[in-house]
Amino acid sequence: MTPDTIPARLAALKTTSTPDLKQQWRDLFDSEPPPFNRRYLESRLAYRIQELAYGGLKPETVRRLERLGEELDGGDRKKSRIRADTMPITGTRLMREWQGVEHVVTVMSDGFEWQGRPYKSLSAIARAITGTRWNGWVFFGLKNHRGRT
Repeated sequence: MTPDTIPARLAALKTTSTPDLKQQWRDLFDSEPPPFNRRYLESRLAYRIQELAYGGLKPETVRRLERLGEELDGGDRKKSRIRADTMPITGTRLMREWQGVEHVVTVMSDGFEWQGRPYKSLSAIARAITGTRWNGWVFFGLKNHRGRT
């Protein structure tokens, strides 16, 4: 693989058939491709092609990322498997009007804060506001009713 062919290989991923992408996965990762969508395969293959051609992350960068990850999840394996993009960024303010009153929730590192009180879940806040059970993510507009984020 020469560096001048890398851009062409990356561009070709967009028009490569899915079975061929899966074969490239087997060739480049020496494992069966995961059952994820085509876009995932394309992005991971693009990274792998560049990694093999130009080199991967430096060992000190990998160590730093691992250290930062442990600081974030405290080494808790269960927490480390939670997708980072499912939780709003700490400090984000969620606003919702309910029966003419605007409610503001602040995302904290370990939960949420509403009216100066800490809460572990958005659902608990939604229940406090409405008096009924709600999916907090739906109530605050972070997730639609069909379950997609």
